[in-house]
Amino acid sequence: MTSAFDPITIGPLTLRNRFVKSGANEAMSRNGRPTKALLKHHSDLARGGVALTTVAYGAVSHIGRTLEHQVVMEESALADLRAVTDAVHAEGGSASIQITHGGSFVTGLKVGTTISSSSGINKAGLLNGNIWQRAMNEKDMQQIIDEFVAAAKVAQQANFDAVEIHMGHGYLLNQFISPLSNKRCDEYGGSAENRVRFPARVLKAVKESVGKDLAVIAKINVADGVKGGATAEDGVITAQQLELAGADMLVLSGGRNMESTWFMFGSPINQEAIGRVLKSSPISRMLMKVAGLSTPKNLKFKEMYFREYSLKIRQAVKLPLAYLGGVKSLDNAQQAIDDGFECVVLARALIHDTQLINKFKSGERTQSGCTNCNACVAYIYHPGGTWCIENPPNDLSLNEIPASQIS
Repeated sequence: MTSAFDPITIGPLTLRNRFVKSGANEAMSRNGRPTKALLKHHSDLARGGVALTTVAYGAVSHIGRTLEHQVVMEESALADLRAVTDAVHAEGGSASIQITHGGSFVTGLKVGTTISSSSGINKAGLLNGNIWQRAMNEKDMQQIIDEFVAAAKVAQQANFDAVEIHMGHGYLLNQFISPLSNKRCDEYGGSAENRVRFPARVLKAVKESVGKDLAVIAKINVADGVKGGATAEDGVITAQQLELAGADMLVLSGGRNMESTWFMFGSPINQEAIGRVLKSSPISRMLMKVAGLSTPKNLKFKEMYFREYSLKIRQAVKLPLAYLGGVKSLDNAQQAIDDGFECVVLARALIHDTQLINKFKSGERTQSGCTNCNACVAYIYHPGGTWCIENPPNDLSLNEIPASQIS
């Protein structure tokens, strides 16, 4: 029987086990560069037994950032990115970086008219002056493809082992895939096959550029979770088209930042924590409030909450898939492997305990102590960065020091 602790090969990359840390905004960068806090966060995860740890949100351009200080994939960040990968590799782990563009979902800085799949009012940008969005044309598409390729090459120079192209949660590429955003009437709109056409072009170009040296992963939605959004059947078509485009693995997530955050986390957003952290940021606080309005009443967290959706994709494609969504225990992880998923992805459970995988392996623990209170989500807006409120607080000073600075 295959175990979650068995090694696995994903494209050109062999992992020591099947456990992956999900890309989740850490807020551990300053002026587009990783900090010592980010280095510590991911090296701790590697030391704790994670096989592949994913650095979240490497923007492919300055206007692709959703928050002001996010990493920008350019030469000025190389030394600090290398410091992070060196630290992860020293602990025996592998490192991936999520590369993406916010499109219309740029909430932390003013850029004016944003790009997206379709034109109109930009709901996500209203409170920050990004009132309008315009539909991308072929010239825009080629520019974005070039930016993703350039970002992947920076990741390669920084010694990452994989890139994860973010195609979920309402960012630019998902704005093509999801009918909530895509109202086009050309070859990039309408059917699910058409809506994934541009994201598949991006992945194919990245694969052709760095695929011999880096695993090329895509994070997709199994569904959007709301009426009018992408369905599980759409998720299947997205996966099939990305398999044809050459993806080495798909990470299966779900939900949209604006319309269905609750679906993403399988539980309600912690409005109390949001208010506590964002007391001085009415824009972000209002966005989270709006995101919480769609939450179903009496919603309760349940383990493996994306399993039903993800199994439909597993049955439809042959490429490696990584299960994400409500993994709280070693039994959950083994269930995912037994279901035929090659990897198991965790976020909140690893924020709660970076050493969890080693504890699973030794038998010290079989269940995560994470309560799924979702307070950690608020800390993507905090000066100290991602933090579980049940742990000692982060060292704020580490988040002011570039990752490559010699102490």
